[in-house]
Amino acid sequence: MSLDTLSPLCVVIPANPAGCVSRTDEPKDGLTGPGEAGNGVHMFDFTGIVSEIAHKEARQGKRSRLTDEKSRKSMKAMILKENGGIENFTLSEMEKPEANAGEVLVKVKAISINPVDAGVRRDRATLLRMLRPKEGEETYILGWDISGVVEEAGSNVREFKKGDEVFGMVNFPGNGKAYAEYVAVPSNQLALKPKNVSHEEAAAATLAALTAWQGLVANAKVKKSDKVLVHAAGGGVGHYAVQIAKSFGSHVIGTGSTAKKDFVLKLGADEFIDYTSEKFEDEVKDADIVFDSIADSEHLLRSIAAAKKGGRVVSIKANFGDEHFKAAKARDVQTFRILVQSNGEDMKQVARLMAEGKLHSHVSARYKFEDLPKAHQQIETGKTVGKIVVVL
Repeated sequence: MSLDTLSPLCVVIPANPAGCVSRTDEPKDGLTGPGEAGNGVHMFDFTGIVSEIAHKEARQGKRSRLTDEKSRKSMKAMILKENGGIENFTLSEMEKPEANAGEVLVKVKAISINPVDAGVRRDRATLLRMLRPKEGEETYILGWDISGVVEEAGSNVREFKKGDEVFGMVNFPGNGKAYAEYVAVPSNQLALKPKNVSHEEAAAATLAALTAWQGLVANAKVKKSDKVLVHAAGGGVGHYAVQIAKSFGSHVIGTGSTAKKDFVLKLGADEFIDYTSEKFEDEVKDADIVFDSIADSEHLLRSIAAAKKGGRVVSIKANFGDEHFKAAKARDVQTFRILVQSNGEDMKQVARLMAEGKLHSHVSARYKFEDLPKAHQQIETGKTVGKIVVVL
């Protein structure tokens, strides 16, 4: 029975119950008063008790509503307060972002970790170059790669609605703020997640897969029968590059360590070169496209030597200098130094290949959100096969 249904009137209970205070009013309506013959009953006025209980419930209800409201407006995020080691990460509670015009609010299900994430965490100059923080910003939420569910669509968003499963790379280069339970994302940077792909696999296929797509397709114009040399073919970007090139009907040669040979060949590579025992430029001198993901200037020169006359060399880490341009000109080789960009149309092409079963994410390690710093430790080993994801 609710307290609201109780009226503040007297009730009849046995005389002198423990812990109760009786009224000493004279008996009315024939009720036996104290000390008189009969059963002996007392009259008790519970008005004050009922009032206090009601007020207590009201206070508790208000606190509960405030707690629920705060919970709805807050989220957990992994915060970086200063550059350095993984100990500088802090799991904190903060206000949930809102979806502005042209944005959707995504409830994150999985996050992908990339080598650039660790670089941004370690080095202040890299952080400023990649995150491009606002003046006066002192704490940072890193990350760009997400897969999740649309919680809310802002004004002017027509393509996505609440409940849609989406994935994409958020505001790269820039501040994606992906290491959080909720992320506000420009809708033109997302694609619908294929139904045959998990959130973990989708999150993995964002920055890395987009890098491979934009390098091979948007820039180098890969086509059927091209001979494509992919360096670090067993890594995050490399394993997507192999599959994307194969989807166009190219002949793919992958490089890697001995331990990754079987993996690269299973991806679809036609040939494998073990860089620990062979020089790739001795084995390949007529590549239509060389996809170089190694941060080494000398390695990039060797990649130019592996391209045929009129070929194309794509670099995603090492910069081309005068020596590289001279070598490329001598062989009539086109050079492309690319930095991946958030792009929803390209993301849709990645989604299409995944839906068709032509592109797969190899997720070699999974971490809980609170263990995200450990994912940074793993990516820094440089030995990761495929991708690492964090699951929320």
